[in-house]
Amino acid sequence: MDFIAEGVKQKLIRFEDGEKYIVYSHQDKRRNYANPEELVQAETFLRLVLTYKYPINRIRQFVPVQMGSETKEADLIIYSDDEMKAPLIVVECKKETVSELEFARAADQAVSYAVAEGARYVWITSKLKNEYFEIPAKKPKDRITIPDVPQFGVTELARFKFAKNGGITKTGQKLFPLETVAEDELTRRFEQAHQALWGGGELNPSEAFDELDKLIFCKLWDERKARKSGEPYDFQIFTEDTREKTERELLQRLRTLYEEGRKKDPEVFKDDIRLSPAKARTVVSYLEGINLSDTDLDSKGRAFETFLGSFFRGDFGQYFTPRVIVKFIVDVLPITSESLVLDTSCGSGGFLLHALDKVRKQADEYFDPGTAKHHRHWHDFAQHNLYGIEINEQIARTAKMNMIIHDDGHTNVVAADGLLPPEDIRAKTKNQGFKSARFDFIITNPPFGSTVKQTEKAYLHNYRLATRQVDWLNPKSKASARPGQDTEILFIEQCWQFLVEGGYLAIVIPDGILTNSSLQYVRDEIEDRFRIVAVVSLPQTAFAATGAGVKSSALFLKKHTSAETKRMRDKKQELKDNIRNAENLEEKLDSIERAKKSETKRLNEHPSFAKLSTEERKLNDAYATAAQEISDKFSAQIDELRYRLTEAFEERRCRELPDYPIFMAIADDIGYDATGRATKTNELEPIASELARFIASIEEEGA
Repeated sequence: MDFIAEGVKQKLIRFEDGEKYIVYSHQDKRRNYANPEELVQAETFLRLVLTYKYPINRIRQFVPVQMGSETKEADLIIYSDDEMKAPLIVVECKKETVSELEFARAADQAVSYAVAEGARYVWITSKLKNEYFEIPAKKPKDRITIPDVPQFGVTELARFKFAKNGGITKTGQKLFPLETVAEDELTRRFEQAHQALWGGGELNPSEAFDELDKLIFCKLWDERKARKSGEPYDFQIFTEDTREKTERELLQRLRTLYEEGRKKDPEVFKDDIRLSPAKARTVVSYLEGINLSDTDLDSKGRAFETFLGSFFRGDFGQYFTPRVIVKFIVDVLPITSESLVLDTSCGSGGFLLHALDKVRKQADEYFDPGTAKHHRHWHDFAQHNLYGIEINEQIARTAKMNMIIHDDGHTNVVAADGLLPPEDIRAKTKNQGFKSARFDFIITNPPFGSTVKQTEKAYLHNYRLATRQVDWLNPKSKASARPGQDTEILFIEQCWQFLVEGGYLAIVIPDGILTNSSLQYVRDEIEDRFRIVAVVSLPQTAFAATGAGVKSSALFLKKHTSAETKRMRDKKQELKDNIRNAENLEEKLDSIERAKKSETKRLNEHPSFAKLSTEERKLNDAYATAAQEISDKFSAQIDELRYRLTEAFEERRCRELPDYPIFMAIADDIGYDATGRATKTNELEPIASELARFIASIEEEGA
């Protein structure tokens, strides 16, 4: 229910000055609605009237409370009589972003108000979090944690608040079903729960994130358990004799849920819940009343990803691919429920989730949503066809959680170095799906800027792109290992390894791979192994909002057959051999070398230098200048010769190698600026439509 809208409709509240002020009609009290606490106050008041059914004449707001010599103000007091002489419930409202310490202080304050006024119940709320207490008549300081305050006319509370489909107890207390919430509220709940776990210093942010992940897993598992209508959920606070017992029993139920879930998914979490009873109760208070399973997939997905993005940028320096770019890449590819899809550096799982969403939408075209066939269409794809590799174990685990939140697809997400040989990945992860030449589509944004060194990774020798090939313009050159290679370059070759022939690779790469003259060998290797389908230039601002500023492009490639790659390499080698032989390259290089030695000899025999030793010549400025001039002269001749032969090769390569169209596009505006603020245009949308048609035409040609 939209309580504010309903409150206006029933004339319980009204707004003035363009919602700057709210007026509570029953007391004709005008308040500043821009105050964050007032938003919570308004909704709590309306819940008491519309849901808890308290007569408005038994509710009083902003009540003076005498505390010794001081007069303070209780936000709300609900009375058990029309004369408002017998206080029943004291309510204290705090803003949504209240800290745990401030919330605890508010609880103490509300209890002191209740004791002073003689009220039996206390409700402290920030909307995102609620706590309820009963104040014992004989020992008012020994407050008892309860799951809710009583509704109007109820004399006995239930031990719990939330049950499947809600219901009514024998004493008339309403039980609540879990409710779905909007994306922004869900994001705030995740963030507040995380803040509560590490804000006190008991856990660092990373440990707190892990523990929150575990409890979200418990929450989802609890929602999916079979239970009859009216039966309580386990992931909530039950009334026990003491606060300590309440927290202890809650933690035990959470651990039971966790172990039940782990039996089915042992790879999601490998260690136990490590929270204290009090900390576990804190997290539960933020999540117990919401329905994660039924919350709109896009909403809960974006909420979790927004929370992920803010956390990992702050704690890990990880920069995940913006959703608009992920969507563009997945939208243009002809992925179906039969496709095998891999992300070799999957991060939090964004590409895999969009692939799953694409197949889920395809299921809508074939089957009625909610039917067994509809579910099987996309769920089988999620369970058997989606694969991801992430080197960071915590992020890999988070990707699994992200996919569980999106209704599965986590089974084949593994924690491993994505550049390991496929057989090593299989051995490490015990997942036999990671085989060479198996996947139809690879969609990925590999890490930029890191270098893998030969001295650090034994697997580097397996990569052709980590080896300097023989220079066809230098007869003396030999193949040799490079000291290291950039990860983004290695991932291109690794993706080729995993793809089936005819499979597609869509990869985000830094523009240097496409433009730097020193990386021509990389472009040559791409040309040999793939048909270049498309290059879509992304704006400089594409990753600026996430903290990365490298100018990038989305590169789309289609893997050649081994025969096509061999023909390409053989043809290039033939062209090089023909040009080298026609130009008598070795003979000309020898001639230049002989001329250089002759001039160097004349220099050494010159009267000014003939009597100098080798060491003396090195220190002689005149000799050094003359020697450098000789070296530069003949180096220029060699460079000119090699340039001329390279030009000849490029001219013949363009003329004689297979020719095909390449889709090229530049997107200057992709829906947001460098700060992440939305713009009016997303040029990737029309580009996606055209590129999808272009890829479809390629597939038709090959059919």
